Parts: sequence; structure tokens; C-alpha cells
Amino acid sequence: MQKFIQIPVLCCSLIITTLISCSSESLEVIEELQLEEFDTETITIVNPEKEEVSNEVWTETSNWLGKMQLSNGLLESTENGDFVSLYDNALSALAFTALKKYDKAEAIFDYFDGQIENELLNGNGGFYATRNKQGDHDERIWMGDNAWLLIALNNYHEATGSNKYNRLSNELELWLRSLQDEDGGLFGGQNEDGSSIHKVTEGIVTAFNAVKGYDDFHKNILVYLKNERWDTNEQLLVAWPENPAYKYALDLHTLGFNILENFPVTVLYQAERYKNTQTSTLTGEEIIGYCFDEDQDVIWLEGTAQMAVAFQNAGLESEANVLLEQLEKTFIKSTTLVNAKGIPYTSNFGTTYGSEDLWDHTDITSTISSSVWYLFAKLKFSPLALGKNKSIPSQDKFWNQ
Repeated sequence: MQKFIQIPVLCCSLIITTLISCSSESLEVIEELQLEEFDTETITIVNPEKEEVSNEVWTETSNWLGKMQLSNGLLESTENGDFVSLYDNALSALAFTALKKYDKAEAIFDYFDGQIENELLNGNGGFYATRNKQGDHDERIWMGDNAWLLIALNNYHEATGSNKYNRLSNELELWLRSLQDEDGGLFGGQNEDGSSIHKVTEGIVTAFNAVKGYDDFHKNILVYLKNERWDTNEQLLVAWPENPAYKYALDLHTLGFNILENFPVTVLYQAERYKNTQTSTLTGEEIIGYCFDEDQDVIWLEGTAQMAVAFQNAGLESEANVLLEQLEKTFIKSTTLVNAKGIPYTSNFGTTYGSEDLWDHTDITSTISSSVWYLFAKLKFSPLALGKNKSIPSQDKFWNQ
């Protein structure tokens, strides 16, 4: 799961085509957004093994995503939040690629391509995790977010045959490789004070997928995971080995299955430890889904959509469809964008991974991450499939031993 700062909710009204946002601190005119309906022709999805999918059910969500893009190519993580996440923009580029809206994916890549010298190759390297819609950034750099941008580029290059962003891809790969420690693990990036972020299992597994092929970089990652982040009794990847209450995390079930070759499907059923029922803050309906962790105090809708994608990859369509029905109970119709709706980050308010509270309004504001993973499931598109087939030697697959 990605780390977020608090996002203030803003009251908004539509005046012609300009959105006005008001908060307790200021009144500002924000970016003008295109309001014509996002193209809704039947989409041929990127994975050629999947059949074409009718778009009738998810049209409004794809519309919402398309209309969230600003003139500089970036997308805010929530409607009118003035908060831009590298992870969410990588997800959006993947969704636009799956929807064959390559110009919209390119607008995102163009922004980061223009920041290679200023960010990626500056100082200790890497793109910053968050910024505002003008591009003014915080100082924290998350390795996993950069890996997701490389995954998006890999999928775009595969789908289009273009080499337009080869330099961006190559520099991202070199930077990810530079984070590898002697034990095979990868440092998680850099804090605001310049110190290294500890090794994060989620980011390490994502980088394993993002960097193409299989060489010593990948082999050493697997050595690290086996030695430091593998529970041999439970046969699960571990998120926080020093803290028994939060030792396991939902996203490692989906990442493990979607990224590592021949990973046992039983890992998806072991995710039952996070499953719970909550009441949607907005609709009052009961929602069944998955929490970030075993405290079961919230439904993490992004993670629930990730589980739907994983079930599809396992050929378990009925399990995936049950989750999609639950997600569709949480739609929020936009009050400012025409024919557009999204999904909030969680169904109700609670804690994120660990015991810290989520940010305010996490349960009442549409978010990119949940909405995009829902779209992936509706498209039957797995963003991690391209990097999964690495021909890992059998002796290195510790999960099969």
C-alpha cells in the first residue's frame, strides 16, 4: 500500500468550465478540466489472450479518470485535492495504455521525461513521491513508486512498439539497481532529511517486476526475500517481521501471486485473514472486502480491487466478480464532471496499514488508486503480467521448496 499525506476535502461548484475550490485557508481557481465525454468505444485490451470487454459498466469511471488529467499531464489523486502522487500517475498511465488512450499516457510520461535532469538524476536520484498540481514537490522519494512508473513505461512500450521513452526507462532501471544492498534487498528510497528509507517488501517485489529479465539483481532480491521476508510456516511474504500484530499485509498476497512465477494460489485464500464487513460511510450499505492488515477495521477498496485482479489471474472469475459487485456499491458520482464517477480509498474511516489513522475524507472522496484498479479488473488487464515471465531457475523459487 502506498503512503499518503492528509488530503483536505474541498467544496466545489461548476461555473461554465472553470472549477472553483474553496477551503478554510483560501479560495482559488484551479485547472480548467475538459468536460466533453471521454471516448467510449469498445476497447481492445492490451493482453491479447483476453477477449474484448464491453465498456458499458465502467464507462463513467473511465470518463472520470480521463477528465482528471490536468494541462501539464498530471492527475490529482482525488478530485480537486491539489495532491499529485507518482504512484497514482503511474497507475493512470497504465490505465490509459490499457484503454489505448496513448496520448493521455504520453502526457504523463512527457511530464516526468522533462524532469529527468531536475529529479531522477539529481542528488541521490529518483522522482519525488508527491507534489501539487503545479509540480511543486515534497522531498520524499519512494522506490516503489518509481518502480511503478517503470512498469507503466514497459507496458506502454510493449503496447505501442514505440521507443520514445527509452532514456527515461533506462535511467529508472539504473537508479533502481543502485539501491541494492549487499544482502540483496533494496533501500526504500530517501526521506526528507536525506536519510535512506528502510527496506520495504512491497517496493522490493515491485522493483523485481519492473526491471526486465532475470539476472543477479533479481537473483539477489530472491535471496533477500527468502532470508529476511519469508515465513516458512505460513508460506507468506512478510511486511513487518519485527511487529507480530502487523507482520502480514494484504498487498503482499496479491503482489506475490501476480509477480512471482508459479506462486501458490493458496496465498489468495490466505487473505481471508483480512476479510471483513463494514458499512459504507456514504451509502450506508454493507460492504464486504479486505483490510490492509489483520486489525480488520476498514475495507481497503484499492486492495480489494487488487484481489479481484489476482483472482482473475488465477482463473477464479466467480471470486473476482463477487468483489467487483462489492466495489460497485461504493461509487461516488462527480458533482463537477459530466458522466463521471470514482471509488473512494476506503469504505469507512479507520486505520491504514498499522495503527495510524487514515487521512480525513478517505471514505468520501473518489481516488485514482481504487478507481484504476477497478478498471484493471473490468478490463481483465494485469499491469504486472508483462514482467512476470522471467524464466526464474527452479532452485531460486524458494516458495516452491
